[in-house]
Amino acid sequence: MATYRDIQARVKATHGFVPKTCWIADIKARHGLTRSQAPNRYHPLRREHPCPPAKRAAVEAALSHFAMI
Repeated sequence: MATYRDIQARVKATHGFVPKTCWIADIKARHGLTRSQAPNRYHPLRREHPCPPAKRAAVEAALSHFAMI
């Protein structure tokens, strides 16, 4: 399984920007890849920084490249 740094490096190489780790966590949660909620999360029902819709496809492409989704 790829690490967050691997995913960030893939997105930077293919799309030219580095996604925030919270964006990656948001996409992974949307696809059911997270095991539990982070203990330092501010609000249990919503994310402070969800992945913007314009960046979502790039992060999902990187996850697909690593066969995670």
